[in-house]
Amino acid sequence: LVGEMFLAFRERMSASREVQPVEPENCRLIEELENGSEDIDILPSGLAFISSGLKYPGLPNFAPDEPGKIFLMDLNEQNPRAQALEISGGFDKELFNPHGISIFIDKDHTVYLYVVNHPHMKSTVEIFKFEEQQRSLVYLKTIKHELLKSVNDIVVLGPEQFYATRDHYFTNPFLSLFEMILDLRWTYVLFYSPREVKVVAKGFCSANGIAVSADQKYVYVADVAAKNIHIMEKHDNWDLTQLKVIQLGTLVDNLTVDPATGDILAGCHPNPMKLLIYNPEDPPGSEVLRIQNVLSEKPRVSTVYANNGSVLQGTSVASVYHGKILIGTVFHKTLYCEL
Repeated sequence: LVGEMFLAFRERMSASREVQPVEPENCRLIEELENGSEDIDILPSGLAFISSGLKYPGLPNFAPDEPGKIFLMDLNEQNPRAQALEISGGFDKELFNPHGISIFIDKDHTVYLYVVNHPHMKSTVEIFKFEEQQRSLVYLKTIKHELLKSVNDIVVLGPEQFYATRDHYFTNPFLSLFEMILDLRWTYVLFYSPREVKVVAKGFCSANGIAVSADQKYVYVADVAAKNIHIMEKHDNWDLTQLKVIQLGTLVDNLTVDPATGDILAGCHPNPMKLLIYNPEDPPGSEVLRIQNVLSEKPRVSTVYANNGSVLQGTSVASVYHGKILIGTVFHKTLYCEL
């Protein structure tokens, strides 16, 4: 029985899948980002925030003794470079282990950055204020809650109002792996506000990336182990109702929305067993998909980028701005392309 479950798990993890290369011509690696760029969020002005240095149980990390950082890139520049943002306000930078991020712009145009953090492998949400002139972050607040466990990603829709995904039910790494092998569907999406915290969607194998449509009527949730994206309708009370599921045949990590078209961009892991059993001689590949017409009966799925790991390993996210794309990874490098 255990053997059959493990074989089924290998099949779900696409253990033997290889990708055909799809690589835009005008691409280059970002020199300053060598230890991952797990999530990326871009302001309407073209300033991109990048979380780097994630330490995640079971996955590789090339700088285990260095704390995580938030980088900034100005995509309006001719040859944009990444710079690490200074953090002030009494924040413990030595324990910074950033994961998913989300930007919120207040009515007075103040920019806030919400960051999923894993100090001591716990889960918190950190709130920072962005000081554009100083190119820095000011620490404001840490959010903790008993439902905020194994948090992967968030999307912020109001002041201290956000959806968050829980990617594992168990917090023990061994039990988390066992949970995936057994295909337990015990993870969920929760809504957090100062007045109310509640589970708004459940039954996911491993709820991962989350994004919201431009009109904030729909929420998109990636179930990484189930290889699909859930299209959810958002209600006035913040509850979510599933409208459809888009099967993609590859493990879907973070999601972003193209502000110009409304398309979903998904960073994907075509052969994730190579992530779990890392071999630099046979590294995990990378894949970025674009999903168009997501609300139609037949959404169109196309490949924006695919590589066997020779250039980019373990893609987790892709975000676009005015014909430019940033492709991030869990632990590896970052690719910048002009489409």
